[in-house]
Amino acid sequence: MARIYKDLYNILNKYRKLILVLIDTCIAVLSYLMPYVVSGIHPIKIDFFKEQFLIFTSIYIGAFIVMGVYKNMWRYAGIEDIFQCLKASVVGNILFFAVTILFRIPVRYYVYPVVFPVSSFCTMAVRIVYRAILILGDKNTKKLSHYTNIMIVGAGQATSAILNEIDRNNPNNYIVRCIVDDDETKVGRSINSVPIVSLTENIPLMVKKYKIEEIILSIPSIDKENKKRILDICSTTKCKLKILPEVYSLLTNDMDVMAKIRDVQVDDLLGREPINLDCELTKKYINNKTVLVTGGGGSIGSELCRQISSYLPKKLIILDIYENNAYDIQQELIRAYGDVLDIEVEIASVRDKNKLDKIFESKNIDIVFHAAAHKHVPLMEKNPEEAIKNNVIGTYNVAQTSDEYNVEKFVLISTDKAVNPTNVMGATKRIAEMIIQSFNKHSETDYVAVRFGNVLGSNGSVIPLFKQQIKAGGPITVTHEEITRYFMTIPEAVQLVLRSSSMAKGGEIFVLDMGEPVKIKDLAYNLIKLSGLEPEVDIKIEYTGLRPGEKLYEELLITNNENQIKTDIDKIFIERPTKFDEQELFELIKELEQAAHDLDVDRIIFLIEKLVPTYKRTTNEKSEAINCLIGHPN
Repeated sequence: MARIYKDLYNILNKYRKLILVLIDTCIAVLSYLMPYVVSGIHPIKIDFFKEQFLIFTSIYIGAFIVMGVYKNMWRYAGIEDIFQCLKASVVGNILFFAVTILFRIPVRYYVYPVVFPVSSFCTMAVRIVYRAILILGDKNTKKLSHYTNIMIVGAGQATSAILNEIDRNNPNNYIVRCIVDDDETKVGRSINSVPIVSLTENIPLMVKKYKIEEIILSIPSIDKENKKRILDICSTTKCKLKILPEVYSLLTNDMDVMAKIRDVQVDDLLGREPINLDCELTKKYINNKTVLVTGGGGSIGSELCRQISSYLPKKLIILDIYENNAYDIQQELIRAYGDVLDIEVEIASVRDKNKLDKIFESKNIDIVFHAAAHKHVPLMEKNPEEAIKNNVIGTYNVAQTSDEYNVEKFVLISTDKAVNPTNVMGATKRIAEMIIQSFNKHSETDYVAVRFGNVLGSNGSVIPLFKQQIKAGGPITVTHEEITRYFMTIPEAVQLVLRSSSMAKGGEIFVLDMGEPVKIKDLAYNLIKLSGLEPEVDIKIEYTGLRPGEKLYEELLITNNENQIKTDIDKIFIERPTKFDEQELFELIKELEQAAHDLDVDRIIFLIEKLVPTYKRTTNEKSEAINCLIGHPN
């Protein structure tokens, strides 16, 4: 039977327009014959019947062609398409009536009231049946190949849109078996013939009952807490999870709802509302300014460029040593803004002071966001001279050039690893903070640093690595079972940078309240579950031991909470400045530069220890002990 439906379906698809014209012609003939047959008159015996019949059929089919009825795709027909068909039928009948009156063509009086309803009803009925055959053909064709049983969470308007889209266009071969919802009054009812079977707490039971393979969370307006609760329940199953994003993404002209459904991300499970800060001050701060972003092709730098562009600066300059990334973000912004945004790309290294001078001299830059840095902890442990060249000397070069060319504001992107650093990368970022605080005291430029923790999905972070390991079938490697990190999304981090810098007066180190730290092991487990797999069964977890320079716990403040100053914004704090010898700082930086040039690692480490008294270099064996000494429990 399925094969018969498929063959019929293919024929209807191939000869769609011709078949409909022939069917409508038959309808015109039969509807015109009907009043004569009903009245008991043999139409062939009427001399002028043939003329009437040809006129009516020509006018009727002509009206359908002129009004575009045959251009409609009846697989996706809705009320408007049916109404258009009815209008064409009405127009055809009215034109026939007008022609017969105008040209005095004799027509029996009972023909008009019969022909109109019969022809209109039949043409619409044929299209409804035609659409049903196509849909049935789709479903039977799907049954011949693989299909995916899905459950939808949420019995609202968004789910109705998803079901309609699946009926019309279903490239993933979805079959929606059931819907669950938190509203008990909806259970037992249905949407588009799909039953609402239970509450969300019973998702695991419904998954087994209906043999569900994939779950779609379809509540776009859900709050973060309830989203996490539902996703936690879903993650106890082996189903792949997908999510319909926030409601604003649906309020577009694009009605392809299925295209908006995305895989669930780890940040959906952070259990806190995303940080949203007032952007009006940021807009005034950025608008009509010339802004330079160093490292503008990186994960943080490119998001800085995106958000800065939304405030329409006078000019955006993307500086990066890696041309591919810089080109990618440039092209993305050109597509988004066109001629409205003035964008330039400079391929340069922050180590090259001469090139920086040339750029600053010709561009009249107002604001600098310094995101260029080496940030990979183990690689910088092995190559400390590169960390010095890029993170210390590079920052010094950009800060000095900003002072020399009267830049209005300089913003350093820093890290929580600069606090009581146990690795070279963190120590070099702490030196960078000291550099900008020192420059701020003697320059007309306002220098500020913004410090935050790990960023979900950024280059070099654990999430992309875990995803690659899952794709390869495992194992996932975690350095320590108890290791924790603070996390935020890239847009949140950049929003903090922009908002903090807009309120900065110079010399501050801004810190974000990032909530509770997250265990890396929990992130790994969640990613495995979100992929529809079971941790330690489908994907193994291997603990490899802390790497050189790695902490069990990260900090955001150099000392404790007493060292932070509240701001007018709830989530943003300022660290009280720490005292250091500026003259010694710059003398030791010169020595560091020479030691880096000479590849003298021992000298580099010695100088870092002098510059950053809180720096405690660790090895694999000492990492955990050091964390205990700085006041963190195991």
